[in-house]
Amino acid sequence: MHRPSFAIARFTARFLPALLACAAIPAHALQCKAASGPQTRALVELYTSEGCSSCPPADRWLSRFAHDRPDSRVVPVEFHVDYWDLDGWKDPYSDPRYTLRQDRLQKATGARFVYTPQVVVGGRDMPDWRSGWRFPLAVAHITTQPARAALAIDATVADDASIGGTVEATLGPGTPTDQLSLFVVALQNGLASRVTAGENSGERLKHDFVARDMASLALSQSAGRLEFAFKPHADWAAGSMSLAAFVQDRKTGEVLQAVSTGACR
Repeated sequence: MHRPSFAIARFTARFLPALLACAAIPAHALQCKAASGPQTRALVELYTSEGCSSCPPADRWLSRFAHDRPDSRVVPVEFHVDYWDLDGWKDPYSDPRYTLRQDRLQKATGARFVYTPQVVVGGRDMPDWRSGWRFPLAVAHITTQPARAALAIDATVADDASIGGTVEATLGPGTPTDQLSLFVVALQNGLASRVTAGENSGERLKHDFVARDMASLALSQSAGRLEFAFKPHADWAAGSMSLAAFVQDRKTGEVLQAVSTGACR
């Protein structure tokens, strides 16, 4: 469904120094660690909204990777955009930063418009994600490629579900850095809403891999370290949180590598 024409508020992402977060983390907090391997993993982004009547099937499709069809080659992220929030129902997971991210991806790929639900695989729009063979083929193409970047996440989730840590990126030999950024996203599984207005009024919608916060760092050399500290929202739950990180070309949208921690333990 195409995006409504009302105005979008945007703001710049902020995050606290990781040192402050680490000082508040108890010894028994959950650990979030992951490292990418020699092959590229496929970042699968879903741009969605609880105000969009055609989005719930896509939400359920992405949740398969948490339940009935987990795939270690795939790094799923569900970005809730905010341009449907003035159409009767304010999505509790929407964030103008994710709308801005979708806008920038549109410009990078030369697309004529943005829409929901939109599935993006490895930085490329995939409108035929429902196809029985196109999505698996795209994932196979990406994941058979040697990795051009190595990623390592080392983080901790405190009892209040605040998350602090680092992501380190090391680029392969000869990889240019002038347009690359390193991203880390805090994800939450097992979310649900009872929608009382808008196009999905009366529906109970469920979500997994929902982006709850995001930080980024422009890479200026062949190695970079991003420190992050995500403050918890009231509905964050330590046991349902995870992290995803990826390196992306800002000019083309291409994702060089991605990794996720799975549920922090």
